[in-house]
Amino acid sequence: MLFLWLYMFYSCAGSCAGLAARGSPAPPRLAPPLPQLLPPAPGEAAEESSLEEQRAAPDSPISSFFNGSGIKRLPQAIIIGVKKGGTRALLEFLRVHPDVRAVGAEPHFFDRNYERGLAWYRDLMPRTLEGQITMEKTPSYFVTKEAPARISSMAKGTKLIVVVRDPVTRAISDYTQTLSKKPDIPTFESLTFKNRTTGLIDTSWSAIQIGIYAKHLENWLLYFPIGQILFVSGERLISDPAGELGRVQDFLGLKRIITDKHFYFNKTKGFPCLKKAEGSSKPHCLGKTKGRTHPDIDQEVVQRLRDFYRPFNMKFYQMTGQDFGWD
Repeated sequence: MLFLWLYMFYSCAGSCAGLAARGSPAPPRLAPPLPQLLPPAPGEAAEESSLEEQRAAPDSPISSFFNGSGIKRLPQAIIIGVKKGGTRALLEFLRVHPDVRAVGAEPHFFDRNYERGLAWYRDLMPRTLEGQITMEKTPSYFVTKEAPARISSMAKGTKLIVVVRDPVTRAISDYTQTLSKKPDIPTFESLTFKNRTTGLIDTSWSAIQIGIYAKHLENWLLYFPIGQILFVSGERLISDPAGELGRVQDFLGLKRIITDKHFYFNKTKGFPCLKKAEGSSKPHCLGKTKGRTHPDIDQEVVQRLRDFYRPFNMKFYQMTGQDFGWD
């Protein structure tokens, strides 16, 4: 049988070769198929353009696959306040964490740009991968009456962070910032009082008004439970940055990656700096606008302010369940 099979094989090979020699047309050579991005399917030709559109769409899962950098999401956590409390420092520290992606500039969406819509807001956000947190910080949200309802409307589960600081020191820091831009403004003392003789504090001045934390918090508690808001001490953020960052990481459900090893204390500036900033191998401190020297303020005025803030501070401690030690 083996000999018979070999005979038939060679006979066929010879006859086929003979046909080719007599000029019989050879079967056409087919071009190799083009590689497919997706499995073939009915109507595939019609799908090619839609695939290209999906690639181009900035927020589509397919675009995320091709650029390997994730998609843009609305923030799951927002640092909502307060101005001159330490929000920039907190944001820069948090950005060291590999699972935190944050906008560098303040979007001011929920106070100044709300009419632009959520699509505009989302487009400002950095791309994130699955499991990463999108964040932003705009400290003026805390004192914006409409902000709580607007954020709740976006997502009721949004986690909120408030960095608070001794309201007297915060007011002086606020004034110092304005003074650096407008050297001809009135003195701190004259702006503090409606009438210095009677000692009536001018609560319409924003530098004073922002520090009435309890009043602003009442507005937020109409829309968010207290457990959904984390209060960070601006003083402890300076004295124990790793400790405060530990609380923030726990609150956000993140692994505690940012620790003491990430910080060193800059004696010249008077606050902690990062040994390595996000995307850099070099030490990083906040810029010149941070850590300005405060002007000398009349101590009688400082004491009157402390007396003014005391009942509001006590109420704030009660509302948050934290004693910040400002008195």
